[in-house]
Amino acid sequence: MGKDILIVEDEAAIREMVRFAIARAGFDAREAADAHQAEVLIADRIPDLILLDWMLPGTSGIDLLRRLRRAESTRAVPVILLTARGEEEDKVRGFEVGVDDYVTKPFSPRELVARMWAVLRRASPEGGEDRIELGDLLLDTASQRVRIGGEELHLGPTEFRLLRFFMTHPERVYSRSQILDRVWGGNVYIEERTVDVHIRRLRKALEPSGHDHVLQTVRGSGYRFSA
Repeated sequence: MGKDILIVEDEAAIREMVRFAIARAGFDAREAADAHQAEVLIADRIPDLILLDWMLPGTSGIDLLRRLRRAESTRAVPVILLTARGEEEDKVRGFEVGVDDYVTKPFSPRELVARMWAVLRRASPEGGEDRIELGDLLLDTASQRVRIGGEELHLGPTEFRLLRFFMTHPERVYSRSQILDRVWGGNVYIEERTVDVHIRRLRKALEPSGHDHVLQTVRGSGYRFSA
């Protein structure tokens, strides 16, 4: 059985094209024409990845994404936005909400499938340590949970991957381009300032416990994690 992919797209012709393309690549597809249908299908079974159209009737794709990121059960589900919006500000807005990648319409089926595999690989990294501990900070890759002094820290999927990268590479300075390559993957076209957005989100999540200082800005070079 292949990975379960939920296609949320109001245009039937695009849904059919996407379903056909990803089925050929070995994925199992379910379809929803709007946010309400998507939520019903997600409640029935959590998908491995969601392909989400930005412009949906009623509740927009961005608003649905916000709901998914607030819910414990769907916080870590990878989401790729299918969008005609190519402006940088729109992309930054999506990344701030918690999208994993963008595919801008019109797109080729081959590009879409390549992006899907890249996002799925990042969401489920093979190898490495299941549990990483630095001081009272504990990251569990298997359960996708982070705890500080026994208290659970709620992170979005990108912030989780970012923290995992830094915790496995402490005391070393990485440039924004290096972080993009290691955390997002070299075949994803994302502005370098997206790194700054997610660093700020991660620091904000760490701030209540007093751990925001572990992410240090190295002027002119990038970022360093120091526990």
